[in-house]
Amino acid sequence: MSSEQPVKSSTLTRLRNYFLTGFIITAPLFITIYLIWSFIQWVDSWVVPYIPVAYNPDTYLPYSVPGVGVLTAIIIITLIGFLTANIIGRTVINYGENLVGRMPFVRNIYNGLKQIFQTVFSSESASFQQVGLIEYPRPGLWALVFIATSTRGEVDGRLKGKDQDTLAVFLPTTPNPTSGFLLFVPKEDVIILDMGVEDAAKLVISAGLVTPKYKEKTKALADEAMAETTAEPKKPVAKKPRAPRRKTAKAG
Repeated sequence: MSSEQPVKSSTLTRLRNYFLTGFIITAPLFITIYLIWSFIQWVDSWVVPYIPVAYNPDTYLPYSVPGVGVLTAIIIITLIGFLTANIIGRTVINYGENLVGRMPFVRNIYNGLKQIFQTVFSSESASFQQVGLIEYPRPGLWALVFIATSTRGEVDGRLKGKDQDTLAVFLPTTPNPTSGFLLFVPKEDVIILDMGVEDAAKLVISAGLVTPKYKEKTKALADEAMAETTAEPKKPVAKKPRAPRRKTAKAG
């Protein structure tokens, strides 16, 4: 009986390890597929009803084709961007924006969203490209933040009186990083990290379980350079004097 029990326990341990290994591999895959499929169905439910029957593939096929709405939305958005680049498109867009600007409640929402998208998707924008650490909610506790931009506007003008440069940072919540807090922190109190925004998002979503690899090679090089600077300088080796060359007589 005693010999059979360890065999059963070892078999159960292996089966459990196999199950956990398979779960770790398949769970992220199926969740990713589910999210992509849900997004495609959501876009199709909005776009496909507005596609004319003559141009809808579902009219000619016995089954529905997923992704038609996504493809149509991409084409329409690209065409709008192309038309906006010329004079006629700019005129139409300006007329539409002037019309929206006359609506009291709608203009506030539209202008705010437009400014956010222009700031985030601008090619020259450096917003949300750096990650930092700040002491929050009290000294001794550290929180991960995304560097938005340097403080601007009235907030910057008010804080300039305190003779300190500040940064606008976004403090995300766990496990949902889309919600959080906007904080204006002195620049000297922010520790800029080397990790990317994607790695920081993984760290926040996983509640610290998924830790990005630290740049150990960079750290090793820095330690090596520091060791070389602190080491004693090597004494120069005295070179032996060379023997003078003998002149050979030229043959007459």
